[in-house]
Amino acid sequence: MVKLTRIYTRGGDAGETSLGDGARVRKDALRVEAYGTVDEANATIGLARLHTEGAADAILARIQNDLFDLGADLCRPEGGAATRSALRISADQVVRLEAEIDAINAALAPLESFVLPGGTPAAAALHLARTVVRRAERLAVALAAREPVNAEAVKYLNRLSDLLFVLSRDRNERGARDVLWTPGANR
Repeated sequence: MVKLTRIYTRGGDAGETSLGDGARVRKDALRVEAYGTVDEANATIGLARLHTEGAADAILARIQNDLFDLGADLCRPEGGAATRSALRISADQVVRLEAEIDAINAALAPLESFVLPGGTPAAAALHLARTVVRRAERLAVALAAREPVNAEAVKYLNRLSDLLFVLSRDRNERGARDVLWTPGANR
């Protein structure tokens, strides 16, 4: 468990921060961008939870905890002796997201067009969270092209955006209040 007794350290005043392994890097490093965007995604899910309840809220609460795990995973580079004890996203977490996607999607009206972000407040907030997760995924993929990254972390982000999409449709009265794209409608 983490115990914070002091919130500011002044360690970042010169534009650097510490990774999970203690290495110092610039705050604009790709790794920091990736886990920082995961943190942003977590915050948008927190906002979405203001509009959810029951099973949907329980799923989102668990995901928020998973996203802290994911941030911890991304902030500790792979390799070295410390890697064995590092917190990493697991394949089981990805499989759980897939099962939730399948269960939620089974109850939705079939799609006949692309869905525009909107509908209910919960759906709109979940769409926003989905787009931030997609950005986090792009950053994690870019990082993985340069440095070793846990492949399950990238998979988790990919599945999470899918889960947020189907959950947004669920919150739109199981798709009945989806806002559908009409191609070329404003020509």
